[in-house]
Amino acid sequence: MPEPQTPETPDTPGTAPDAPPLFIVLNAASGSEDAAEARRVIEEGCAAAGRRLRIFVVDEPGRLQALAREAVERARTAGGVVVAAGGDGTINAVAQATLGSGCAFGVLPQGTFNYFSRTHGIPRDTAQALQILLNEQPQPVQVGLVNDRVFLVNASMGLYAELLEERETYKSRFGRSRWIAFGAGLLTVLRGHRHWNLRMAWRGKERDIRTPTLFVGNNPLQLHQVGIPEADAPEQGQLAAIVLKPVGPLSMPGLLVRGALGRLGDADEVLTFPFESLTVKASRALGPLGPRRVKVATDGEIGWADMPLLFRVAPDRLWLVRPKETAPELEAARE
Repeated sequence: MPEPQTPETPDTPGTAPDAPPLFIVLNAASGSEDAAEARRVIEEGCAAAGRRLRIFVVDEPGRLQALAREAVERARTAGGVVVAAGGDGTINAVAQATLGSGCAFGVLPQGTFNYFSRTHGIPRDTAQALQILLNEQPQPVQVGLVNDRVFLVNASMGLYAELLEERETYKSRFGRSRWIAFGAGLLTVLRGHRHWNLRMAWRGKERDIRTPTLFVGNNPLQLHQVGIPEADAPEQGQLAAIVLKPVGPLSMPGLLVRGALGRLGDADEVLTFPFESLTVKASRALGPLGPRRVKVATDGEIGWADMPLLFRVAPDRLWLVRPKETAPELEAARE
């Protein structure tokens, strides 16, 4: 891989010596023209603003975490800002490396849904997002954890995680769009699904629940769009759980449509509640103990996690460079 671009030194003519340098992790693993264009916009915009930068180009998916850690170490030494330029997986990995480091965090979104950036008023357009990064100040943002894994938007196990995994297969074949994502989800739920026997503990109480899926949200925009009463829980220092009661395959498409229409919270088959900490383990009361490890999705990325699962609000905040005002899209979702 070529050596990442070296930042200009503070005394280079035309630079802004008091402005923190940017250490940008740019995901170009797909080799897409979009990534090349994003890099051009970033370099030209920083040059015009006199802002020092260093770009770490991710040309292989397996290098993302290592380059994110390197960017954080360089930023800590230089008093700089760590920036994720990519989709949800890139943003999640860079946030994981940045959380607790003392570094400010920035986002140049390149994904399909971009719930994290949209919630915080950061536009999809790279040039516009860069202007926010260059001119705004860091603000504290809540982060969710499942065991020790970060999630900014949501985390899940069961059917929803399976849906996300299969959605990526359809996207690789047919392209990335909301309609392809919805169609992939519909096909997944129609094939049937297993039910999990879980014991959930939160706020000093325990409950045995049989469910096809557990979804934990940390993004008020997404939660408002699916339509649950606890949508603003992430703005109040909490996370929001969505648990489906046992239903057959023929009932699942209706729930999928309800979620797409913003009416999921009205369904009798749905249990929702806010929490700060939630422990999930296999329930002896409902049947044989399940596996010791389960697939868990965090911001769309699938991985394995050991049971029991601990979902909680992270004790540290992520210091995100963002506008102070509430994002217009989030305000509209609340109306």
